[in-house]
Amino acid sequence: MAQEDDSPVDLKTSGALPVLYSFRRCPYAMRARMAIAVSGQHCELREVVLRDKPAELLAASPKGTVPVLVDVDGSVIEQSLEIMLWALRRHDPDRWLRPEHGTLEDMLALVAECDGDFKRDLDGYKYPERQPVADLGTHRAQGALFLARLDARLQASRCLHGDQAALSDIAIAPFVRQFAQVDADWFDAQPWTRLRDWLQDRLAAPVFVQVMEKYRPWRKGQPGVDFPAYSNTSSPVGS
Repeated sequence: MAQEDDSPVDLKTSGALPVLYSFRRCPYAMRARMAIAVSGQHCELREVVLRDKPAELLAASPKGTVPVLVDVDGSVIEQSLEIMLWALRRHDPDRWLRPEHGTLEDMLALVAECDGDFKRDLDGYKYPERQPVADLGTHRAQGALFLARLDARLQASRCLHGDQAALSDIAIAPFVRQFAQVDADWFDAQPWTRLRDWLQDRLAAPVFVQVMEKYRPWRKGQPGVDFPAYSNTSSPVGS
């Protein structure tokens, strides 16, 4: 592990772009990257290795989780949903903040359900060894209740708040994806036809494919990635 530099970290970015600390497979980081990409807001993406977090990330956000966005003035946004709103309030060409049915508040309430009980059940299902009492079956059953409610919503429209994807779809899909991957055969056997179609559409969407490019971990002194467009000094790492 490289020796850490103990000198103070200036959070003001050296260039004209905000800095986004991210980890490719983190569902919170996925949704933040998608909102930034669709908004057209460029940033310097710094891919993080979670077992060797850079001092710059920890200086910006001692909690040490991703995503974290450091704006050009040094202000820090530590929550993925707040990063999404930051980007989309600057520019929202696909109307992710303006659903066909319901309101932004309705979408935020549904996302809160995902980020609360469902995320806890997802963690208990995916990582039972990390729980005080491992109970994979109970967590899967409880998580399935939320997924069944999503499937019921999708009976009336292709997406969660209308036929066009909006913030709720983008914010929730990465977590449904993670739940589905724990036991794909079990997930595919459930009577959630609309939910599976919705998830497939979300994962095939160009914005999701775009933000799932692989990048080398960032190190101090190296350029970050010009995100979402690629700069001359940064390029995707081959799969």
